[in-house]
Amino acid sequence: MDMIIEILKALLIGVVEGITEWLPISSTGHMILVDEFVKLAVSPEFLELFLVVIQIGAICAVLVLYFHKLNPFSPRKTAAEKRGTWRLWGMVVIGCIPAAAIGLTLDDFFSEYFYNAWTVAVALIIYGIAFIAIERYNRKREAAYLAARSQRRPAAGSRADRQPVFERPRGRHARVPQDYYERPVAAGAADGRVMDVCVGPGDDGDDAEAALFKVRTVDEIDWKTALKIGCFQMLAIIPGTSRSGSTIIGGMLCGCSRTAAAEFTFFLAIPVMFGWGLLKALKFVLGGLAMTGTEIAVLAVGIVTAFVVSILSIKFLMGYIKKNDFTAFGVYRIVVGVVVLGYFGLKTAGIL
Repeated sequence: MDMIIEILKALLIGVVEGITEWLPISSTGHMILVDEFVKLAVSPEFLELFLVVIQIGAICAVLVLYFHKLNPFSPRKTAAEKRGTWRLWGMVVIGCIPAAAIGLTLDDFFSEYFYNAWTVAVALIIYGIAFIAIERYNRKREAAYLAARSQRRPAAGSRADRQPVFERPRGRHARVPQDYYERPVAAGAADGRVMDVCVGPGDDGDDAEAALFKVRTVDEIDWKTALKIGCFQMLAIIPGTSRSGSTIIGGMLCGCSRTAAAEFTFFLAIPVMFGWGLLKALKFVLGGLAMTGTEIAVLAVGIVTAFVVSILSIKFLMGYIKKNDFTAFGVYRIVVGVVVLGYFGLKTAGIL
C-alpha cells in the first residue's frame, strides 16, 4: 500500500514536471509548491537525484517529436538538408557553452543560497513582467506596421479592389496569421474596422513575422544569436526563472520569432538536461548509495509520466503561440509568484 501511495505521488510530480518544464512558467517554482504538500517518503539523496533525472523523460519527448528534424543521418533528407541539420546542432552546442562554462560552476552556490520560496517568487514575478512588457512592445510594433501598410491602397476597380474583405483576427493577444499581409483585399471598410491591404509579389515585409522578427525559423539562427540566447539560458540558474522562459525571452530580444525561440529552447535543453541528469546519477552511484524497490518504481513512474505529459505540453505550446503571444504566461507567472509569496509569508508568520 505504501508503495502505491509513493507511486501516485511520483505520477503527480511527473505531470507537474512535464507541464512546467516546457511552458515558460518555472518548473522549480511549481516543484517547491508541490513538495510543500506532496512529500515523497524517500531519502534526501534520492529526492535530489529524482528531481533531476525525471527531466530525462521530459527531454526524450523533444527527441521523439523532433527526431526527423534533428537527425542528420535521415535517408529522407537531401545532402543540403543534412548539412543544415549539422549546422543546427552546431548552433545548439554554441548556445550551451555559457551554461557549461559558468552555470555548472555556480550551480552548488545558487542551490545553497538561492533555492528558496522567496527567490522563486521574485523571479516568477520579474520574468512575468518581462514577458508582458516584451509582448506589449511587439503589439505596438505590429500596430505601427499595420498602420503603415494601410496607407498603400489598391487602385479603384483593380483586381485587388474586387477581392473579399478579410478582418484582422479579434482578441487582444491574438496573433496575425502568417499569410495575413499577403491577402489582397479591398481598402477600408464601411464600419471603420482595421482591414488589410493588397501586398503583391516583391513587397518588402510580406507578413507580420517578417516585420517583427529578423529570424523567423530556428534554421536561420546564426552563431552570434545562439551564443546570446545561451547567455540568457545561464540566467535559469536562479530558481524560479524558468530555463524555457529565460531562453524564449532571450530569443525574442535577439530578434527570433516566437516559434524559433521556443524550438531553439527545446533543442538547447537536450545536452544540458541529459548531461545534468547523467552527472547527478553518476554522483549518486559513486557515493555508494543504492535505491530501494520503492525508489526504483518511483523513478520509473516519474520519468515515463514526464515523457508522456511533455509530448502533450510541447504540442500545446507550439499550437498556442501560432495564434497567440506569451502575455498569458506572464500573467500566470505573476499570479503564481504572488501566491508563493503569500503562502510562505503566512507560514513564516506562524499563521499557517
